[in-house]
Amino acid sequence: MALRLIFPILMFSLVAADEVKVVESQRSIVISRGETDILTYHKAEVPPPEGARKVYRRSGFIHPLKSPKGGVVTGIHPDDHLHHLGLWHAWVKTKHGKDQPDFWNLGGESGRVRFSKLLKKSTSGFTVEQEQLAYKGANKKESVILREVLSIAVDATEEANFIDYHLIQKNVSSEMLELPAYRYGGPLAYRGPHSWNKENSDYLTSTGKKRADSHATRADWCAIFGPTDKGDATITMMGHPGNFDAPQRLRTWPDGKVFLCWTPIQEKPLVIQPDQSVSWKYRIVISDGKPDQTAINRWWAGYRGK
Repeated sequence: MALRLIFPILMFSLVAADEVKVVESQRSIVISRGETDILTYHKAEVPPPEGARKVYRRSGFIHPLKSPKGGVVTGIHPDDHLHHLGLWHAWVKTKHGKDQPDFWNLGGESGRVRFSKLLKKSTSGFTVEQEQLAYKGANKKESVILREVLSIAVDATEEANFIDYHLIQKNVSSEMLELPAYRYGGPLAYRGPHSWNKENSDYLTSTGKKRADSHATRADWCAIFGPTDKGDATITMMGHPGNFDAPQRLRTWPDGKVFLCWTPIQEKPLVIQPDQSVSWKYRIVISDGKPDQTAINRWWAGYRGK
């Protein structure tokens, strides 16, 4: 009897593990389920559109993100913000010694984020090392300020694609990195498809806020939805309650274009001392259709206790 009970459980685990696969190449890491990609992480620098300055090239970001049916829910290099890259992160307003490196706005050429190396690959995810580096002095000498460990873990079901985004940032410089209170920048940012606008998409937060009133409000989760070539799709981002200043404030746009940044320094500044590490955890859930609040609250209840 014991063997008959255990055997089906083992078989289910093997089948579930085989559903998600991770394929690494020289340029990227692709996670898929069956024949449908879930996400692509870029190890190699992706060039900007033709005619744009080469400084807008970047590695160390995720695009595209897809729903279970394969609908794309991210966009990169939009005309209005060439440095927006699907799902990514970077600090904006900073102070480091005598310098003020901006790791976000690539056009200023004072800093950037880049992929460094693969640390680990599993059957359902990967861990990479990234760097937030500053360009210092007249000769623009590279100086790594933050060394990051980014872990991505995926679980895919018929209901949704679940992605855990765990980022650890360590100050590897000899000076503290000051992050003053500022309206955006931080450990997770998102840019929606270029076709999403005020007429066909919207936001919904855990407190019921939408496009017009969600900016600078605190939320456990924020869902964004719009059309894809596979039908409507929703991307829901959840901030872990253990994060600094949780539930964190959001940076959203009311004008119709779709952008979101989880911004823990909107109200409270943060200082990362030399050799100090900070940890950030988020869960991203991509589902087909418009937001289902009952399902989202169930997913949130399962995540907040982790």
